[in-house]
Amino acid sequence: MAQEWIKACSVDDVDEEDVIRFDFGGATYAIYRSDKDAFFATDGLCTHERVHLADGLVMRDIIECPKHNGRFNYQTGRAKGSPACIDLRTYATRVVDGDVYIALES
Repeated sequence: MAQEWIKACSVDDVDEEDVIRFDFGGATYAIYRSDKDAFFATDGLCTHERVHLADGLVMRDIIECPKHNGRFNYQTGRAKGSPACIDLRTYATRVVDGDVYIALES
């Protein structure tokens, strides 16, 4: 499968240590900006009860689900706190001319 780079947002749309929601092709993604000004992307729904992670709290490299406080490392996708036990899928990102792109399989 080939990768397709999709524009998700402007770098200015995501505050430092924050997350926003991005919907594309019937799927929801979460776009994160780290405290080191790096961008990351994961599936946008918690693997526990499919709640939007963009409504959650970002703390360093952790996203905490707003419903049951399940935690994930948004850089690796690893589930880090109960009740979340299934990892998130992650996506490559790149910044071009002030815009954040994520790589999706086509």
